[in-house]
Amino acid sequence: MKHSRVKNTLLKGWLVAALLASGTVSAAELLNSSYDVSRELFAALNPGFEKQWDQQHPNDKLTIKQSHAGSSKQALAILQGLRADVVTYNQVSDVQILHDRGQLIPADWQQRLPNNSSPFYSTMAFLVRKDNPKGIHTWSDLVRDDVKLVFPNPKTSGNGRYTYLAAWGAASQADGNDQAKTREFMTRLLKNVVVFDTGGRGATTTFVERGLGDVLISFESEVNNIRKQYGADKYEVIVPPVDILAEFPVAWVDKNVEKNGTEQVAKEYLNYLYSPAAQKLITSFYYRVNDPQVMAAAKSQFPETKLFSVEDQFGGWPQVMSAHFATGGELDQLLAAGHK
Repeated sequence: MKHSRVKNTLLKGWLVAALLASGTVSAAELLNSSYDVSRELFAALNPGFEKQWDQQHPNDKLTIKQSHAGSSKQALAILQGLRADVVTYNQVSDVQILHDRGQLIPADWQQRLPNNSSPFYSTMAFLVRKDNPKGIHTWSDLVRDDVKLVFPNPKTSGNGRYTYLAAWGAASQADGNDQAKTREFMTRLLKNVVVFDTGGRGATTTFVERGLGDVLISFESEVNNIRKQYGADKYEVIVPPVDILAEFPVAWVDKNVEKNGTEQVAKEYLNYLYSPAAQKLITSFYYRVNDPQVMAAAKSQFPETKLFSVEDQFGGWPQVMSAHFATGGELDQLLAAGHK
């Protein structure tokens, strides 16, 4: 029986190879441009969709390829000619720029898929060393003189921007929207950063492998997976009581899928991310999802926290980008103030 199965597998492999050579079976290829710390997530998600596609399209063998870096850097690469079929980023503005600066996607791209085209979401969390020696629990603990921080540069990383905005929003709510007090808080917080890496994975390396800093601030998903990978007995994860809603928007790149002939597979791939099977797998990587049944089953993984949105706290991403992250904006001013 075992010999028969092996023989059938070999015959099937030979048949596919022969059909590919003869042109009867075509080989579809999909390039997903994603953010820095999503490697493991999509490495787990992609085989399920490849299998589904191959079963439904037996004459169209699919291979999904991944590209990873800071999401802003990834978006720039597409504007400069990278022909990615889909984008799966960690910040709305990095998708929106594909419309604003390249007309590669339509203005209404967020209305094409559920939940503002975000199949999952997260928030920011603190990774601290065993037994939480500095007693870190809230954002206010991060501005103490004895606490050193590691998180990515908000100029190059959506991860870093969310950290900055989460801290600003929490401080603003705590001090009654007193702008002067919030700016003072942010100046102290930024002054405590020991390294500004360009992306989330670089920040992880700095904190875990180089041993720098008392707190790594990253997505809840990332810090939990770091703890899982490097030893649950070595680190603790803290989700502060007030935090930011970090949406993870996705889109097919219209101009690219037209050129690549991949429109159908690109759309089906992104819709697959909303399927119950994919949603369940996504929560196993500590991302939150909007599927109530899936979230109920994974409830113990996610501490309760009061989430505020960029729109509610800051007016929206266009306002945030111009006021905080443009050259000479709030971030540059705060960094300058911290070095005086």
